[in-house]
Amino acid sequence: MATISKTNLVDSVSVNEGITKADAKRIIDSLFDAIKNEVANGNTVTVVGFGSWTTTHRPARKGRNPQTGAEIDIAAKDVVKHKVKF
Repeated sequence: MATISKTNLVDSVSVNEGITKADAKRIIDSLFDAIKNEVANGNTVTVVGFGSWTTTHRPARKGRNPQTGAEIDIAAKDVVKHKVKF
């Protein structure tokens, strides 16, 4: 599995679009911030040909400490899910 870092993404956008790395970084940061802000507000973000991000709620539940086997309480929380759509 290949991993691409944000730095590699900035480099790629910079080269492909013929812009400076600073401009590419600002564009990528702006895109990520827009996605984060919308999802944080409970909205679904869909990028056609790439995927969508949604927020779902996980209720509180019981779990087990894998080292001791002791039962623990796991708090309820909201989580972000990304679904790939090609």
